[in-house]
Amino acid sequence: MARTAKNAYHVPHAATWPMTGSVGLTMLFAGFAWHLNGAALGSELMAAGMVVIIVMIVGWFGAVVAESEGGVYKRWEDKSFRLGMAWFIFSEVMFFAAFFGALFYARSLSVPWLLGEGSGASTHEFLWSDYTELWPTNGPGDLGESDFHMGWWPLPFINTVILLTSGLTVTWAHHAIKQNHRQQFIAGLSLTVGLGFLFVFLQGVEYAEAYHAGLKLSSGVYGSTFFMLTGFHGLHVTLGAIMLSVMLARALRGHFTKKRHFAFEAAAWYWHFVDVVWLGLFLFVYIL
Repeated sequence: MARTAKNAYHVPHAATWPMTGSVGLTMLFAGFAWHLNGAALGSELMAAGMVVIIVMIVGWFGAVVAESEGGVYKRWEDKSFRLGMAWFIFSEVMFFAAFFGALFYARSLSVPWLLGEGSGASTHEFLWSDYTELWPTNGPGDLGESDFHMGWWPLPFINTVILLTSGLTVTWAHHAIKQNHRQQFIAGLSLTVGLGFLFVFLQGVEYAEAYHAGLKLSSGVYGSTFFMLTGFHGLHVTLGAIMLSVMLARALRGHFTKKRHFAFEAAAWYWHFVDVVWLGLFLFVYIL
């Protein structure tokens, strides 16, 4: 049975933006490889590739926004967008699960083995008999470069309060747009963006303190897991804050209604995801 126009799924005309993005990514990674190998023009090619990617993102997203505001997207498109965002966040959950798994393995399995517990008795006896450290550790023989370990006070605790507060403000904004209270929507969204970038700034301050104290990515298993987990989370907070900044710019231009605002809703989903990940980080990396 043929679909009516009301139920038809929008199929865009041939677009050049995917090809533009492919060219930009090729230039970026080729330039990066050349730069690592000391070849000429590596840095320049990498920078040019980044410019092409930014142009692609702005152009492609701009086309999608124009289609959305033009009323092109209906029920089927909305359903596919929601499913796509849900699967994307699920992939991000698996991404962080891998790093949390590495932390669990190093902390709860490797360290007891090195101490001679369980199946690690021979490892302790023949290889690292003088190993006595508990977590956090730089490994047998202090192979890392620093014995400094991050505590949960004060900056991590302050950042926890900031991120949880931003979760409340983005929820306020969500409820406001659903009730068509545009000024409250803009206010909540503005506060969320400000708190997000404040979190990133304070994490930079924390990293500066850690580096000054000697804690680096090369500082044994503790340093590597600390910076991999908190660093990737900080990157996700930065991306989330940029996404919400775009939503704020669109809101100021009059975009979104109480029935049509999934772009903002998707960014809010993502923001709640980074909130939850941070709670896990604060508990397992800073406190325990």
